[in-house]
Amino acid sequence: MTVLLDDHLLRDWLVGPDRALRRAVGSHSRATTNLWYARLCKSAAGATSGALLGSWEPDEREAIIASLVALPEDFGVLPMRQLSWRMGVLVTDHAGLSTLGSEAVAAAEVLGASLLVSARDDSPGIRRACESLHVNYRTLPR
Repeated sequence: MTVLLDDHLLRDWLVGPDRALRRAVGSHSRATTNLWYARLCKSAAGATSGALLGSWEPDEREAIIASLVALPEDFGVLPMRQLSWRMGVLVTDHAGLSTLGSEAVAAAEVLGASLLVSARDDSPGIRRACESLHVNYRTLPR
C-alpha cells in the first residue's frame, strides 16, 4: 500500500518525521501529488509568511529546499498526464472538490493509496469524494 501525503506532511517527513507521522505511514511506500509538491516548493522558494514555511528561519528553509530540489526517489509523484482526465471527471461529479483535491483523489485511486493529510488541511471536498469512492482518508493532528 501507498500513503499519499499532503504538502504539510511532506514537509514534516523531509525535515525528519516525528513519531506520530512515522506511525501513521508505517512501512508503506510514500507519495505526494504534483500540486502539493509544487505548493511546498513555492513556499520554500520565497515565502516569508504563510502556513508552510513562513515562520521558519533561513537555515531551516535552506535545508528543506535541498530536499525539495532533489525529492527522494522513494517518494512517488504520478505524472499529471496520467491523472488529468480523471481529475476533470472528479471535479464534475463531486461538488466542492478543487483541482488540487481532485488530483489527490485521482492519485489515491490510481495508486490504491490512502490519503493522509494534516488536520489543519482537512478538506470537506476531498473527504466527501473519498467517502463516496471508498478511498481511505485520514487526518493527522498537527
